[in-house]
Amino acid sequence: MMETKVEQMNDEELTRLVLAGEKSAESAFTELYNRYSPRVYAYCRRFLGDRVDSEDAFQETFIKFHHCIKQNQPVTSLFGLIMKIARNLCLNAKRRTSPIVSYEDYMSFKNDNRTEQDELLNLIKTSIDLLPDDLREMFILREYDGLSYLEIAEVTDSPINTVKVKLFRAKKRLREILAPYLADYSDFDNNMSNNKF
Repeated sequence: MMETKVEQMNDEELTRLVLAGEKSAESAFTELYNRYSPRVYAYCRRFLGDRVDSEDAFQETFIKFHHCIKQNQPVTSLFGLIMKIARNLCLNAKRRTSPIVSYEDYMSFKNDNRTEQDELLNLIKTSIDLLPDDLREMFILREYDGLSYLEIAEVTDSPINTVKVKLFRAKKRLREILAPYLADYSDFDNNMSNNKF
């Protein structure tokens, strides 16, 4: 009988191999790690910002994930389970190390060494950081990780209507935060195109 390579197996088959505990269990778990680790790390990094905290949450996610698999509980979405673990760890880390940055402090910050595009990207990132944790989380899961409303509801244990409302609020708040800067940016572009500078 021809053996299927772990790279060609679906999540359920890989989970069964990990549970079997045979010599192929390690390669099966490695494949699951390789499959999902980039997205999990990106989520932790975006949510927490700090590299060290992100790496800690990321590593702990896969340790807890391995533990969960070994308990052989039914799982509807493996990626959903991993993201739920990452989310809980990130929320805990955020509670421990939550710095307070006021909107006024951020708006007074300027860095003349950056190009206009870098400044805009940095402003967007900081604007996302200024969102309340629950809104930022929903925004990251939707816009960066590409999860559907239903997947976000599963990961966050929230009703789907709550997910939709929080995403609406997150986008509205981002528009409010970015509005003064984007108006200045728009004025700058208009002046450049009219050769006023």
